[in-house]
Amino acid sequence: AGAVARVERDAQLAAIATRLRPLADVGADHQHVLLRTTLRQFADKEVRPHAERIHRDDADIPDAVIAGVAALGLLGISIPEAYGGFQAEPDSRAMLVATEELSSASLGAAGSLMTRPEILVRALLRAGTEGQKKRWLPGVADGGLLVAVSVTEPDQGSDVAALRCRAVRTAGGWVINGTKLWCTFAGRADLITILCRTSEDGHRGLSLFVAQKPRFLGREFEHRQTDGGALRGRAIPTIGYRGMHTFELAFTDYLLPEDSLVGGDAWIGKGFQLQLEGFAMGRLQTAGRAVGVMDAALAETLAYTSARRVFGRTVREWPLAQAKLGAMALAIEGSRRLAYAAGDAIDRGAPDAEVQAALAKLYASRMAEQVTRDAAQLHGAMGYAEETDVSRYFVDARVLPVFEGAEEVLSLRVIGKALLAGSR
Repeated sequence: AGAVARVERDAQLAAIATRLRPLADVGADHQHVLLRTTLRQFADKEVRPHAERIHRDDADIPDAVIAGVAALGLLGISIPEAYGGFQAEPDSRAMLVATEELSSASLGAAGSLMTRPEILVRALLRAGTEGQKKRWLPGVADGGLLVAVSVTEPDQGSDVAALRCRAVRTAGGWVINGTKLWCTFAGRADLITILCRTSEDGHRGLSLFVAQKPRFLGREFEHRQTDGGALRGRAIPTIGYRGMHTFELAFTDYLLPEDSLVGGDAWIGKGFQLQLEGFAMGRLQTAGRAVGVMDAALAETLAYTSARRVFGRTVREWPLAQAKLGAMALAIEGSRRLAYAAGDAIDRGAPDAEVQAALAKLYASRMAEQVTRDAAQLHGAMGYAEETDVSRYFVDARVLPVFEGAEEVLSLRVIGKALLAGSR
């Protein structure tokens, strides 16, 4: 009887899997439902056809994809209308819906295009001078200024307070010297935010700068300034998450103008605080990216298991396959609800919003690895073949628990710390 009950339960969960996308809009208002429909059509038509080529060749994202994302207003979704954006009021749910749909089509080609602007926008709205907001935000909103974020260094990964890349004030502005790692989209970007050390006062000695540079295609670039400063970039080969390219950057006497310091002198030494606030949005978006990748993996697996026959049945008819499909659906929906709750907390300024964003990112990223692994497993040998999309989903998912805060750091330094503080 117990075995029969488990089979019936797994069959019910598998049935849920077939209705997953309608479930995505449970409780959503008309605007969010319409947004999802519009973006799914765009992603299927304009992004998905390029996804496999970009992954296989580690190719550049086509200009048409970037232009299309910008034309839909997605790069300005968190920028107030006063600065050329499309935000009448905070709406993290819309940002998550957009992130899910773009990531479902391709994490590397489109799913992360919105993340870097979100991080910079949050810093500028929090601390930027009026001149900085007017100078940069309209261009970010319409896609005229693409963004990269530079934090990690060769010997300092999650330990942001220990960063060594230095900014020194001169008569002409600020001179940057040092090396950064894992700066995604640095070549293509017009703006790079750089967290630099401006004093030796630990995390209070870090300040946030914005560098403006020419765009470069490909996996290497060099920008030489007329006064002798240089910025060199080399893309780090990765097993997945290709297209935007993730760079190692070397700054050598790289000169930035005086007004490149976010917030001006009032925010010297407060860059660590701004970066942590930006990480909250980055982590929330990562949860959305994870949901998108899982959603794509499940859709692909439902189609394959419905067509593939073994021992006289389709794969999907076997109880073990049904159990896996049901678990995948549950993981996706749980991750989605955590992300939406965290987004709502950020929008209303809840004191634990950053912790909720970290929790959503941690859970969704872990689930993405499991879901894409199960998707590949249910494809059998074809799940290991590069000609199937699930193999791409599998290697793309591996990056999710690492960037925007490694899962160990989120568990110990953010979520665990908050739990212990609340138990006192």
